[in-house]
Amino acid sequence: MSIPFSTVGQYIPGESIVHRLDPRTKILLSLVVVAALFVARRPGAYLMLAGLIIGAILISRVHLGYVLRGLRPLLFVIVATFGLHLFMDPGEPIFRIWKLTATDRGLREGLITVVRLVLLIMTTSSVTLTTSPIAFTDGLESLLRPFAVVGLPAHELAMMMTIALRFIPTLLEETDKIMKAQMARGADFESGNIARRAKAMIPVLVPLFVSAFRRADELAMAMESRCYRGGKGRTRMRQLKMTVSDYAVIAGTVAYAVVAVVAF
Repeated sequence: MSIPFSTVGQYIPGESIVHRLDPRTKILLSLVVVAALFVARRPGAYLMLAGLIIGAILISRVHLGYVLRGLRPLLFVIVATFGLHLFMDPGEPIFRIWKLTATDRGLREGLITVVRLVLLIMTTSSVTLTTSPIAFTDGLESLLRPFAVVGLPAHELAMMMTIALRFIPTLLEETDKIMKAQMARGADFESGNIARRAKAMIPVLVPLFVSAFRRADELAMAMESRCYRGGKGRTRMRQLKMTVSDYAVIAGTVAYAVVAVVAF
């Protein structure tokens, strides 16, 4: 038994057009695409949005299979969501399994939800895979800065989100190592009922939490040793600056998303 591969928080360095875009452009466009995914209701719109997302991934030169592998940890959630829609939504009966009745409306809503979830994960993965953690923090802080007038700690919030994203693959790797070490000592995580499996995870969770707190303490000490005092008065060696390419990509993508939602 091993921890499934995840692309959340991963960054793949590169020199593609997508990599060179301003991080604010990628964050804003991901929000536009996510909004379009929730507004769209027709298959044609989802096909167009899927083409846009896959096209962006191919242009970024990130292997499409690598992004799709990131869906594996959420496969259970995707299947469960489809099943709930299929058997719980009202509509005309299609078939029955024991006391559960699948409906036509449940099938349609289930498929829409699955497609929406898959494309949403691919969209967010394409942003984190092509944006370095530092650039992502700077971009997010820049976008949140206008809300500082109402007391929102933009820098601290952006820093926390970036550290949390960066720690996800580290914790997954740590969990995998601890589970393999426990299995070498005879631990069994795959047999027994749910209660027994949950109990078997305790020897994994305790050292995992200890390791997470130790890493957090080391990170805090490293930041303090570099005189980190939050965002107030902080300067940057590289200032974010949006270029003509960023504005052109924003205009083109927004127009494409509007056409996909309205025309199809």
